[in-house]
Amino acid sequence: MLQRILIANRGEIACRVMRTCRRLGVETVAVYSDADRNAQHVRMADHAYHIGPSAPGESYLNVDRLIAAVQQSGAQAVHPGYGFLSENADFARRLQQADIVLIGPYPETMEQMGSKAEAKQTMRAAGVPVVPGYDDEDQSDQRLQQAADELGYPLMLKAAAGGGGKGMRIVRSADEFADALGSARRESKGAFGDTRMIMERYLESPRHIEVQVFGDGQGNAVHLYERDCSSQRRYQKIIEEAPAPTLDRSVAQAMHQAAVQAARAVNYRGAGTVEFIVAGDDFYFMEMNTRLQVEHPVTEMITGVDLVEWQLRVAAGEPIPLAQEQITRQGHALEARVYAEDTQSGFLPSSGVLKHLSFPPENQHLRVETGVVQGDEVSIYYDPMIAKLVVWAEDRERALQRLHEALVTTSISGLQSNIDFLTQLANHEVFVSNAIHTAWLDNHLQEMLAEKPSEPADEVIYLAAGLFLHGGCDTIHNDIEPCSPWANSDGWRNGYAGRQDVLLKCGENHYKVHAWQQKNGYRLRLAEAEDSVEIARPWLQPEHAVGYAGIELGGQKIQAQVHCQADAMELIVERQRWKFQRQSPFAGLSAARQQDEHIVAPMPGRIISVSVALGDSVSEGQTLVVMEAMKMEISLKAPADGVVAGVTVKADDFVAAGANVVELDNHA
Repeated sequence: MLQRILIANRGEIACRVMRTCRRLGVETVAVYSDADRNAQHVRMADHAYHIGPSAPGESYLNVDRLIAAVQQSGAQAVHPGYGFLSENADFARRLQQADIVLIGPYPETMEQMGSKAEAKQTMRAAGVPVVPGYDDEDQSDQRLQQAADELGYPLMLKAAAGGGGKGMRIVRSADEFADALGSARRESKGAFGDTRMIMERYLESPRHIEVQVFGDGQGNAVHLYERDCSSQRRYQKIIEEAPAPTLDRSVAQAMHQAAVQAARAVNYRGAGTVEFIVAGDDFYFMEMNTRLQVEHPVTEMITGVDLVEWQLRVAAGEPIPLAQEQITRQGHALEARVYAEDTQSGFLPSSGVLKHLSFPPENQHLRVETGVVQGDEVSIYYDPMIAKLVVWAEDRERALQRLHEALVTTSISGLQSNIDFLTQLANHEVFVSNAIHTAWLDNHLQEMLAEKPSEPADEVIYLAAGLFLHGGCDTIHNDIEPCSPWANSDGWRNGYAGRQDVLLKCGENHYKVHAWQQKNGYRLRLAEAEDSVEIARPWLQPEHAVGYAGIELGGQKIQAQVHCQADAMELIVERQRWKFQRQSPFAGLSAARQQDEHIVAPMPGRIISVSVALGDSVSEGQTLVVMEAMKMEISLKAPADGVVAGVTVKADDFVAAGANVVELDNHA
C-alpha cells in the first residue's frame, strides 16, 4: 500500500479521498490556493502546501507547482480527483517522467479517450456501438457545415477535447449552425484550450446510462454495474441513481459487456466510466471518463465497494480486489447534487459565506459528501458544489423516500442553493415514475419553476408566530436603536395585555398574526380569520442551530424540526419545509419598482465580447454582452427595446458582481 499521497484537487472530492486514506493509514498531502487557505480539505490533511493565487490557472491547473509540491512533500503518488487535471494526459506524462505514480490511467489511455474523435474510432474497432456522426481531422468551418448538412438535423456539436457539458450545442437547422459552432468553440477553448469539434446525430428523448469499470492496466477489467444519469439540465447531472430503473436486464448486461470491452481496448487502469446514450433497447457509446466520477458513491452503496481504496491498491501494483463473479449488487441508491446556485435566476452560481449549514446525521443508509462546513465560503473561483446527499434502501420507492427526508432536513443559508429545486424534482411524478430523459428538464424547466408552492397550514403559521413570540431564533431587525424601549413591539400596556402583531413572510406570501399574551401561552388570530385560537407556550429544545419545537393547539400537538438561521427560521412539519422570516413592524411599504435600465453583471467574471456600441438601437432579448463566470458562459440581454446610452466594459475586462456594463435608454 502507498504510504503518502498528494491530492491534486480541492473541496468535496479531496475530502472524500482523505476519508478513505485515513481509514487505510495512508498519509495525505493537500494543496491549496489563496482562496482555499482555510478550506476544509486543508484542515483534514496531514500536510498542506500552498500552490498559488486563487485563479485555477495559477494554482490547481499549474503543473509545475503541483509537481514541486509532490517532490517537496515526499508523496509517492498523486490522486487527481475529478475536474482540473484529472483527465490531462500532459500532466499524467509529467508525473510519469518524474517517477511519480498517478492514481489513474496511463497517459496514452487519457489521450485516446480524451479526444472524442479518437475515442469513437477506437470504440468502433473494439465492436462497441457508436452514434453516427463526424469526427474527422478537417475542422474548417466549411467542412463542418457540409458534414452537418450531410448528417442531418437535429445534431449535437461537442468539444472534441473535453466533457462535463462544456462546448456542447444542439443544432436544429442549417441556419443555426454557424452561431452554434462559434459559441461552442469559444466555450471549448476556455474550458480545455482546444477548439476541435465533433458532431453526432441528436436523439431527442434518450436516457443517459453509464457503466462503472475498473482495470488493472494489464488487460484485465471488470464492471460494477450501471448508473442512470438522465436527470440533467444543460448536460449537467442533477440526480443520479443505481441501478438504472426499468432498464431491461438483458440490455444492461450487453452494456456491461460493451463497457468491459471498451476498458480492455485501451488497457485501462483504475476507475473509469463508459457513458452510453440509450433509446429504447438500443445503446450507443458517448464517451469514456478516465477518472473517478462525481456520482461514484451510488455504485459504492449498491456494491459495498470503496472505489477509492481500489484505486489506491491498483496504483500500488496490487490486482483488482474482486473478480467479476464476486461483485454483486443489492438495493437501490440515489445521489442529489446540492449546489450554491440561484434556480430562479437561470441557475447562476451563488457565492458567499455559509452562515448556516446542517445536514441530517449520516448512517448506513445516508452519506453526506461535502467539502465545506458552516462558516466556510463558497468561492467565485471554483465549482459551487456544497454537498452530495447519497441514500440507499432495499428498493427504489424507499430510497426515494429517504432522499426526500434527507433533502427536507438539510438547511442552508447565507447564499442561494438548489435544495428546494432538488426536493421538487425528487418528488415530481415524471422522476418518480422514471419517465425522465436527458432533455426533459430543459423542455419543462420553466413550468417547473413557475409552479406555485403550496401555502403552510394555519397551525404551522401559528407555530412560527408562537416561536418568534417566545424568543426562538431572534431575527427582529428594527430601524431604531435595538436597546431602546421603543424598539420593543410586544404590545405592552400598563394594566392589561395589549395586542401584538407578528408579521411573517413565507416564500412570496405575507401573513399578519394578531397575538395577545396570556398566563400560559398566547391567543392568536390570523388577520383575515374570524376566530382566534389559544396555544400553550411553545417549547423549543435547541441543539446548536437545529432543534425541535411544538405547540398545543385545540388539543392537538403540532411539532416540528427547527433550523435557526441568522435571519430566518425553518420549520419541517410532516416532511415539508417552511422558511419563515419575521418582518419589522416598523417597515413601510416599498416604493413602486422602477424599470431597470442598467444591465449589470450578475456575478464577478470576465467579459468575453461586447456586441453593441453607444447609440445602437436594441430589441428586447437581444444579447448585449457575453461574460464568463464560474466556468459558465453567460449572455446579458436587453430587458426591453431601447437605445444604448452607455457601455462601460470591453472584451477581457474583469468585472465585479453588480457592476454596470451597459446602460439603456428605454424612453428614446
